[in-house]
Amino acid sequence: MYGQTVAVKNVSFEVNKGEILGFLGPNGAGKTTMMRVITGYFPPTDGDAIVAGHSVLTEPLEVKRRIGYVPENPSMYKEMKVVDYLKFIGSIKGVPRAHVGESVDRVIRRCALQSVTGKHIGQLSKGFQQRVALGQALVNDPPVLILDEPTSGLDPKQIHEIRELIKSMAGTRTIILSTHILPEVSMTCSKVVIINEGEIVAVDSTDNIGSRFAQHNQIEMIVQGQPEKIIEKLSELEGIMRIDNMSNRYTLDVEKDRDLRAQVAKKIIESGFDLLEMRTKAMSLEDVFLRLVMEEEGV
Repeated sequence: MYGQTVAVKNVSFEVNKGEILGFLGPNGAGKTTMMRVITGYFPPTDGDAIVAGHSVLTEPLEVKRRIGYVPENPSMYKEMKVVDYLKFIGSIKGVPRAHVGESVDRVIRRCALQSVTGKHIGQLSKGFQQRVALGQALVNDPPVLILDEPTSGLDPKQIHEIRELIKSMAGTRTIILSTHILPEVSMTCSKVVIINEGEIVAVDSTDNIGSRFAQHNQIEMIVQGQPEKIIEKLSELEGIMRIDNMSNRYTLDVEKDRDLRAQVAKKIIESGFDLLEMRTKAMSLEDVFLRLVMEEEGV
């Protein structure tokens, strides 16, 4: 809670070892608060969070030993050289002195920092600074990695590089990242939690969530002919809920459990129109997100 404001409520989810889970929600939904609770930065006013078998309430130090955390705006000693900063972080995170050098070399290779090890952090681009932030989170080889808006403020090339780096760690450690950027989740994560106004509104794999929340199937096609006549003929078919048209491109909303592709194609051809293309369209993560958030807001 912030004063009398409840930031998150009735939140419950699980992340399996090796999974990459995306916390998806609009700004102000409660994502950062959840990250801070999981990392032990904010104690929960009610409930508990169990990380790698340890409670953030009763075993906060054990939780911190098992977590690497990159906040949305990482604070680093910008006047330090990259290699010295990583050695410093390794020492305060409890890496044995004899193994600090080995651990730092490992994260330098993993985060592709070889070209900047001797530079001061403040001299680096935003993308390289984000790599250093990931490096400090990984220097003690934690089994759990928490990333809050990991690509915020990066250019498209840097975003791609950080996404690939995160995906390369799938299976070796559990990763939770929060974002309001839809492609961040669909391109990086295996599981998604959608949160809005402090509450979880959906949890599923990124592969399944579209089909789970779809209210209808969609058929997209390109047809040549008079639009009014095409729509008139298609409207004769039972099971079509809506027809949208833009130029020669048509989108049909079809009852969820019905496959009308054969009937639609037959109707178009028998009516004398030219069917140039037809395909089904699954409900995307963006569709699910917008539907759930708008429902919560009463839109």
